[in-house]
Amino acid sequence: MRGMDRPPPPPGPNGPREAPLHRTRIKICGLIREADVDAAVDAGADAIGFVLYLKSPRAVSAERAGELARRLPPFVTPVLLFVNAGAAEVAAGLHAVPHALLQFHGDETPAQCDAAGRPYLRAARMAPGFDLLDFAARFLSASGLLLDAHVEGYGGGGKVFDWSSIPPGVPCPVVLSGGLNPANVIDGVLRVRPWAVDVSSGVESARGIKDAALMRRFCQAVREADMRLATAT
Repeated sequence: MRGMDRPPPPPGPNGPREAPLHRTRIKICGLIREADVDAAVDAGADAIGFVLYLKSPRAVSAERAGELARRLPPFVTPVLLFVNAGAAEVAAGLHAVPHALLQFHGDETPAQCDAAGRPYLRAARMAPGFDLLDFAARFLSASGLLLDAHVEGYGGGGKVFDWSSIPPGVPCPVVLSGGLNPANVIDGVLRVRPWAVDVSSGVESARGIKDAALMRRFCQAVREADMRLATAT
């Protein structure tokens, strides 16, 4: 798995080379307010997710996502989350946020994900018995797989899935999601060693309302996990 089982660094001319610090990327999803976008950026988020799915309590329109995304500084990536959206909905989102990374969180086929011709994340709902390697083989064009808990409906519902069910050898970057919060993300990073982590309800004071202090604590916890991994190598 990319992001897991990292090989040791090659030795230098004077002995073993110190392992480089891997920086686990952080995505904070489901933002609906300007203040929350600004606080997420200040906390250290690498990506900000906007939910373009009307049934979600964190849903925003394409136009609203565009307004919020314009607050992002360089090198902070906007992500547009879709659930079984039609081509016109995806196009409208990209018109409003032209440089967005796409995230498909429904039952989309590889062809539907590829249709926009843009980099995308594909969510995988980690139900018992789910074959992640087979799923990954179908979505080799994805920039990464976002692993979420399997609950009724779409989205992880703030639930943690069994991390030990992630098999080795996943052929693309893994984004760990599902029930993460400042208290458990260190354990998640240490055990899974994902390329990135994704959080939504775990940094909220109310549904859809992000808490600046929780976002800051979450990002600090991820950085602490990275330091632990570096010193343990």
